[in-house]
Formats: sequence, C-alpha cells, structure tokens
Amino acid sequence: MTEDWRVVESVAEYETGWYTGGYDLVEQPDGSTKKYYWAELPPAVVVLAVADGQVVFVEQYRPVIGETCLECPAGIVEEGESFTTAGARELREETGFEPQGVSLLESFWVATGVLRHERAIVFAEGLNPVEQDLDDNEFLSVRTVPVEDALDAAREDPANDATIEALLLAEAEGLI
Repeated sequence: MTEDWRVVESVAEYETGWYTGGYDLVEQPDGSTKKYYWAELPPAVVVLAVADGQVVFVEQYRPVIGETCLECPAGIVEEGESFTTAGARELREETGFEPQGVSLLESFWVATGVLRHERAIVFAEGLNPVEQDLDDNEFLSVRTVPVEDALDAAREDPANDATIEALLLAEAEGLI
C-alpha cells in the first residue's frame, strides 16, 4: 500500500522551538500529486497518577486557547528517555510527587491527518512527596480529584483530549 504513495519531495517550511512545519508532495495511487501539510512535534508523555483514591491533576493557563485547563501532568520525552522514565520525571517536576511504580498504558500517533507526533499515556502509583521543579514557562497548581469524579471533572470545559484519553485507558485497564 505505501508503495502507492510515493513522496516526491519533503519540505520543512519553518521551524520553531516547539515544532517543525512543512509538507510532503505525494504521488497518489491514481498518479496525481498533492501537498500534504504537517507539523512535527517531539514525542510526549501524559501521566495519570493516583494516590489514596485521588487522581493528581495540574491546573494551568493555556495561552493558545486563552483558558485555564485541568490536565494530567505531561511533557516532552527527552533524548534517550523511555516513556515511563519521562513520565516519572514530568510527574516529579510538575507535581512534586515521585512515583514508586510507572507503567505504559499505550503509545499512539496523534491527529494523523496533520501531525507527526507520538504520545504515550503512563500510569503512576505509590506517590511520595518531593520538591517540585517547574520549568520557567510552567505556572501551574496541583489539584487532586477523587477517582470516581475524575472523568466528569476532565470533561468540563475546556476539556483536554490527553487527560480524557488517560482516564479512559486507565479505566479500561481496571486501574481506576
């Protein structure tokens, strides 16, 4: 199937500190060509952390949408890190909780019609308090919600796809 979709040219039109944007000129199965535009982002991890019947969230203002969001802790996977290692690090940095256990629930491609971006959901448990270590662009507060109320809280406006995905995956696995 992929041999029917030959990439004639791949062009990165712009680069930012967060992502690269461009297009692939693709020869389609019928012989015509079309530009398929994309944005490429580094891999990211979302952490669903549970302690004492509570889900650990962060609240932060998101300038892109002009709203304060209730979200699972999340961040970029650094070079050489696994999803679980990155998840434990992000949880520690953003919330001040060090997990005793972290497991990968799922990794997947996000918005495949426009993004080159892989995301993973990890589950963290056995949380021990440590010192928070926020990045210079992170202005967030930690909020816990009872497990039984977490999905309803995550679905309130403005809802966050990654947080809803994490909760649904953990629920499907019987973790919450």
